[in-house]
Amino acid sequence: MAKSESKKREKQVAALPVHVSEEGEVTVLVITSRDTGRWIIPKGWRMSGKKDCEAAAREAYEEAGVTGTIDKTPIGTYDYDKWISEKKSIPCRVCVYVLHVEKKHKNWPENDERRRRWLSPEKAAKRVLEPELKGLLLGLGNRKAA
Repeated sequence: MAKSESKKREKQVAALPVHVSEEGEVTVLVITSRDTGRWIIPKGWRMSGKKDCEAAAREAYEEAGVTGTIDKTPIGTYDYDKWISEKKSIPCRVCVYVLHVEKKHKNWPENDERRRRWLSPEKAAKRVLEPELKGLLLGLGNRKAA
């Protein structure tokens, strides 16, 4: 059994920022993590007094500089290990909510700490590491635009 499977997973929330063009082309926003620079989606801890979808929308603004309408029901989850030091990690399960982007801000709280890229779901899936997140991204290409 893998080390992370034997431990309880902490819960996090994430927003998957999505834009659908007038032609129906779906693009998603991925950002870099602050520590390693790997490609991720905006995520963070659950917030007291906020619904999980609201917390996910807040993370999208703080980390990626986008706002819009967030789905109230998650599209799925993925697992990863959040490293808090060189030798210690926390196993996490992330609940993912689609954010239908209505505004892309030029300045946002973590603007100087991250890069962001709009990509097709297929190209975004190639950049992220987590297999379950890859699956969620690839599933967007099969969804009809709302």
